[in-house]
Amino acid sequence: MRILLLHNYYQEPGGEDAVVQQEKLLLESNGHSVRLFTQDNVSISSFASKVTTALNTTYSRVSRRRVQAEIRSFKPDVVHSHNFFPQFSPSVYYACKEAQIPVVQTLHNFRLICPNALLFRDGKPCELCVGKSFAWPGVIHACYRDSRSGTAAVATMLATQRLLGTWDTCVDAYIALSEFARSKFVAGGFPTDRLFLKPNCLMPDPGPRTNSGGFALYVGRLSVEKGIQTLLAGWRKVENRQLKIVGDGPLRKVVMDSADGNIEFLRMKSRREVLELISEAAFLVMPSECYENFPRVIVEAFSRGVPVLASHSGSAQEIIRDGDTGVFFCPGDPEDLASKAEWLFKHSAELECMARSARSEFLAKYTGERNYERLMQIYTYAAERARQRSTT
Repeated sequence: MRILLLHNYYQEPGGEDAVVQQEKLLLESNGHSVRLFTQDNVSISSFASKVTTALNTTYSRVSRRRVQAEIRSFKPDVVHSHNFFPQFSPSVYYACKEAQIPVVQTLHNFRLICPNALLFRDGKPCELCVGKSFAWPGVIHACYRDSRSGTAAVATMLATQRLLGTWDTCVDAYIALSEFARSKFVAGGFPTDRLFLKPNCLMPDPGPRTNSGGFALYVGRLSVEKGIQTLLAGWRKVENRQLKIVGDGPLRKVVMDSADGNIEFLRMKSRREVLELISEAAFLVMPSECYENFPRVIVEAFSRGVPVLASHSGSAQEIIRDGDTGVFFCPGDPEDLASKAEWLFKHSAELECMARSARSEFLAKYTGERNYERLMQIYTYAAERARQRSTT
């Protein structure tokens, strides 16, 4: 099979970028011919480029022509879009429809039902725009980059595509990463028969850890929605236990200023270094206060046999089994976080049982082999639907 992958890289690298590379490797290792066609937001730096991007967010003729050229050159059997925002725009769907090429769209975030893609505002989850024909609450609250004009551009893109029926007529299959995320898109009006569940995976299997360094580990973006302030406040209540923090983001200085004998800030690390740190940790901490779609770092922890201490929110509620593969605490509650962390450190036998369960969970659900089987099922469905669509 020939597969054209589309992806718009963000200015700050994240989990989506890693998933794209992972799935490209997965497909190629199974004998498929894969071409990755990308845009990069690093190019959006000048005022003129920002204005042009905003104007083209709803429909970019340039991107449509570029994708048409890729289709003519590569002749794909399926086009798999990971992120079209903002530079590709939904126009790429119409290029595929014109060429009668099946389209699959992975829903890495909540962009298609929420202007800021997080379903998060003012420090807590927000669903005011879900299901609305125009995301006017998001515009009022300037949810995208604290800009009403920027949010209006995103909201106009969403409203226009809803009016045109783009999500219904141009995409043959959607991939939701968790049942939690799928339920939000159903509430947003997306076709239930085309919303398939396929979580992220990790390949190659790094194997279980051989020892534990006795510290807790956070890996991710340093921002409000990730619960960094709750994590730091909670750790001040944990006595003589080390927390290591890996990542970068707007709260970097806050983290640096909080570093002391119990908190160590390691900045950004490579994926190889992250996996090594995870293998040495007693447990991973995921204090997110937004709805996580599907945190890839949980799969990385499970692959090494490392339990997760997570806020009871979003997709974590279905990925982690409380008391079996990890432990939950109340979102935004530093005292509960500290209490659960202390419990994990003091109950080594229970922690070891969770470690074995986490590793078993990875082997059962999140290997490359499992993921590939599901991906092929979705591609097959999309191809059949596109074929039926072309004959009507």
